[in-house]
Amino acid sequence: MQTQTNNKQTQTHRQPQQMNKRDFKTKFEVIRQQETPDDLQIEGYFALYENETELFDGVYEIITKGAFDNTLGNDIRALWNHNTQYVLGRNKSGTLEIKTDDKGLYGVVKLPKTQYAQDLYNLVQRGDVDQASFGFNILDEELEELASGGYRFRLKEVDLHEISVVTFPAYENTSISARAKQIEDIEGKKLQTRKADLQKRLERLKEC
Repeated sequence: MQTQTNNKQTQTHRQPQQMNKRDFKTKFEVIRQQETPDDLQIEGYFALYENETELFDGVYEIITKGAFDNTLGNDIRALWNHNTQYVLGRNKSGTLEIKTDDKGLYGVVKLPKTQYAQDLYNLVQRGDVDQASFGFNILDEELEELASGGYRFRLKEVDLHEISVVTFPAYENTSISARAKQIEDIEGKKLQTRKADLQKRLERLKEC
């Protein structure tokens, strides 16, 4: 169940360029083509729209439908655990196909004929690995203040760089720290506004 929004407190802004990673649990399929049984594929969703994630207590993030629409032409790699030494596919070479639908960002990875790719295929097939992630920059987002007193970041447009199959889903500490700093700044501005309002009220009382 998603949190309730206080629509009176919504901010829209552009973000500076900063690499982010987001991980979550998904469901991959492994495919062995009948015509070419040595060709292995992994496919599934690497990001889901309107899937609210709690970053830390009272602070949430959600991806708006269409956030990836302007970024699919990027030079995007598929990796294992965000490790650039384990390249699984690349859209420019035709070994990675990515698209969006009403549900989210979907990828089909044609695995290379390497030992690590064969190992990953087996792990996904067994169900040992079933997590997804993507690396991106935030281009546009909204910050919503919730009725509960918390906040929700709504990603409206992102610049996609890579997608990954990951062993453990976890937000990077740098991403969490950046969000925490944003909330700290917002709370600080709200406190200053309340102090200024209180000062004005006191001045008016003195004039009476």
